[in-house]
Amino acid sequence: MNILLWHVHGSWTTSFVHGSHRYLIPTTPDRGPYGLGRARTYRWPDSAVEVAPDDLPDADVDVVVLQRPEEIDLAEQWLGRRPGRDVPAVYVEHNTPKGDVPNTRHPMADRDDLLVAHVTGFNQIFWDTGATRTSVVDHGIVAPAVSYTGELDRLAVVINEPVRRGRVTGTDLLPEFAAIAPLDVFGMGVAGLADHLGLPADRLTSHDDVPQDRMHAELARRRAYLHLCRWTSLGLSLIEAMAIGMPVVALATTEAVTAVPPAAGALATRMDVLLDAARRFIAEPAAARQAGAAAQAAARDRYGLDRFLADWDRLLEEEVCGSR
Repeated sequence: MNILLWHVHGSWTTSFVHGSHRYLIPTTPDRGPYGLGRARTYRWPDSAVEVAPDDLPDADVDVVVLQRPEEIDLAEQWLGRRPGRDVPAVYVEHNTPKGDVPNTRHPMADRDDLLVAHVTGFNQIFWDTGATRTSVVDHGIVAPAVSYTGELDRLAVVINEPVRRGRVTGTDLLPEFAAIAPLDVFGMGVAGLADHLGLPADRLTSHDDVPQDRMHAELARRRAYLHLCRWTSLGLSLIEAMAIGMPVVALATTEAVTAVPPAAGALATRMDVLLDAARRFIAEPAAARQAGAAAQAAARDRYGLDRFLADWDRLLEEEVCGSR
């Protein structure tokens, strides 16, 4: 298939474009949010092709993958075809609902012209999509090319925009873990985080927008991975950390409760339990390695790339294009 999709989420799109199709990625001169083009910090195959909006009316497009509500009008404007009517369309919902949860209406609710594909079962049951058809395609990842060593007595975190997102990403919880071991925080918009939290530079180090392969190599050297998000869809960085072989200390919220098995570390809603687990992993490298091995097995069994791509092929062929 020729699939039109915007580059919105780097990790998810990296997995998606590893399929057997041709992926048309809108690209504008300013490389803004609706024309970001190919990734620069992730490795993408040549089948992900940049395309200018002016070239889309003549482009051969079999299906449109939408990820933001405004992309429906944008796709019609750029293609000259209506997604869901003139060309098959699927809407990928990456996020948990906001506002009056669990009564939040999805922006694609009560539509008969497309299907909403959720990235977690949690998202599917919490969003109100009305009569719109829905499905779930669990995440899949390109397996990191590094292995866990845990040689550094430090804790790793991956968060995008932790200052702006605050309590959503558990940013306010970081100082309690920084008292146990130094933190390394990776992601976009993490510069200045130590100052924001009032932490000395030797207790929290920010690593801003590091290329994915280099970030994986750095994560592998840290003793354990912290996942402190209160209300967010399942972060691919969590799955990647598990696939590397890192033990996990995570809040038992949203989809994390099904992604992280008990043997992979600590999963709880009590801070004392999570802090005790972090202390144990810092003090006992052997226990950390054992939990990391369980995390790795779980990630590779459930979140493998082949299963993810096969699920998407089935969805696109049978549910989206086939239903027409």
